[in-house]
Amino acid sequence: MSKPTVLITSATGRIGRELVARLAASEKVIVRACYFTADKAEVLKGLGAHEVVHFDLNTPDTWQAALDGVSSVYSASLDPMLEGHLAFCKELGKRKEQIKHVLRISCMGADTNTASYDPEQHASRPGAGIPLMLQHYWWGEKALIDEGLALSVLRNNFFMNHLLKTDCDNIQSEGWFTNPLGDARNSFVSTRDIAEAAAVILLEGPDKHADKFYDITGPAPQSMAEIAADLGRAMGKVIEYRPQSMVDFERDFGSTRAEFFEYLTNGFYTRCSPDFYNITGHKPTSYYEYLTTEGASGETGLEELWQGNLWKKGEDAMKKAASVKL
Repeated sequence: MSKPTVLITSATGRIGRELVARLAASEKVIVRACYFTADKAEVLKGLGAHEVVHFDLNTPDTWQAALDGVSSVYSASLDPMLEGHLAFCKELGKRKEQIKHVLRISCMGADTNTASYDPEQHASRPGAGIPLMLQHYWWGEKALIDEGLALSVLRNNFFMNHLLKTDCDNIQSEGWFTNPLGDARNSFVSTRDIAEAAAVILLEGPDKHADKFYDITGPAPQSMAEIAADLGRAMGKVIEYRPQSMVDFERDFGSTRAEFFEYLTNGFYTRCSPDFYNITGHKPTSYYEYLTTEGASGETGLEELWQGNLWKKGEDAMKKAASVKL
């Protein structure tokens, strides 16, 4: 019997690279990994991808070759790609007989279908409901549900690898970072854990995981002082956390991201979920472990910290996505 083919969108991202390496090592599926720029194709082959294909959510002409013969899809996209994702969901819906399982990467808080949701209680700032970024994550899930696809969702806590990327220059040259999270504790999650959970779910398939929504978190909630201590220990130097006002943070990154960070400071991301353990059989990766050990793709979290970043100080990366209507 021929092996099923799994399409990995966003394969060159942090989760995607880990997932490609894990699925390829399983030898149970054919891994078709998507790249956006041609120079990344060899990287994906080096991680074990059996096939590589150009794919762009905003270019439907690339979808046919990517989806040909595929039975499962790993779906992940950055928030600015929301419109493209919503359109791609409709294409997947047309292929329900072919696409047996979709695994979507989402975010804790995008849970309006699995919890009693009260906008007043879940507000992150006076007069505001669920943060726009979390609304977008829910829309990304709902679009797949509405198409009648067999869906699994990983709703993740704040990614460890995104936490300090906006301050890489300060960390390396001056030994400090800043944000408004302060003493608020958040159970930041390792992207390699997300990839491991994704690999298990895709390999075990829809019979076990269809219509399941999992919250994936780290093993312990941490404050910024504790994060600074772990980073300093990993780097072998003292790293200082400097508290930042929400006003200054919003000026640096825009209101949509500031609204989400207010959600974090209000404790909604503090809890530690057992879902990762229930999927994999072991505890999640701690922040220090993430920084100092290699994932399946061969990089430590500390090495990955210095790589590309969507969030640039002085730019509102969410400006376009904020205008999208469902």
